[in-house]
Amino acid sequence: MQRRTVSLIAGEILDQPRAWARAIALAEATENPFAAGDRVAVIGCGSSWHTAKAIAVLRETLGRGETDAFAASEALLERDFDRVVAISRSGTTTEVLSALEALAPGVPVTALVGDPASPLAAAAGQVIDLSFADDRSVVQSRFVTTVLCLARTFLGQDLAPLPARAETVLEEPHPLDPELIDRAVFLARDWRVGAADAAALALRETAQMWAESYPAMEYRHGPIATAGEGAVAWFLDEPPAGLADEIRATGATVIEAAGDPLTELIRVQRLAVARAESRGFDPDNPPNLDRAVVLETDGPASGGAR
Repeated sequence: MQRRTVSLIAGEILDQPRAWARAIALAEATENPFAAGDRVAVIGCGSSWHTAKAIAVLRETLGRGETDAFAASEALLERDFDRVVAISRSGTTTEVLSALEALAPGVPVTALVGDPASPLAAAAGQVIDLSFADDRSVVQSRFVTTVLCLARTFLGQDLAPLPARAETVLEEPHPLDPELIDRAVFLARDWRVGAADAAALALRETAQMWAESYPAMEYRHGPIATAGEGAVAWFLDEPPAGLADEIRATGATVIEAAGDPLTELIRVQRLAVARAESRGFDPDNPPNLDRAVVLETDGPASGGAR
């Protein structure tokens, strides 16, 4: 079936199966920056920070070693780390580069970057070139999921079937009419909470829509007060017992995960673009954002998608 691409981000969403397949092959042929037993810090900004959180929790859950994730502006890299993994699509984000200045001499840095000629790549001892997954749109889609695919493969998960599943998801209808909702919340547990955070950010950026994210069991502790008509609660993994029914009872719509969290992110991305286009928004150029945050000394900077 011929797919119609109306924006950069729509094309980048469609390209994810190819990018994931390349990431899986790349991980199998690359020195693993998440070697078992090392104490590792993973840093990033925006979507890359949410990706870092997911990677850190997954690595610890799998027993591979102590792993901290930091928003680069809040990174505590003075601690005794064996390696720092820095994630940045552009490789120019000021906070990421500044965070690395706090590292003790000799601590190895791995850069996961969309531009291997960037300042971050120049500052790293190991550069993993993800230019094949770089997004030209301001909002990250392909880069986020490809980094997660790469990291999960490094951590021993078999994702070989996932690109084919992604192809199927790209052909499926949206799980709901994007015009029937005015707010959304993404819920998950374990490492998937970071993916939920990335999903909410994608919807906010692309569709300029109210969206939040929480660990699923935290939703009862206050946020459920915003559930009701016009709201959607989207689970990126299996809902905790009873929670989905409690949310439906408020009048909100519930979407339960139909597969892997990465393919759920594709479903969210596609819905976000559809919502933006239906409202006449440019999904490639959301207001107040640029592709990267590069700060001027003692001056303001525009927002960015990192």
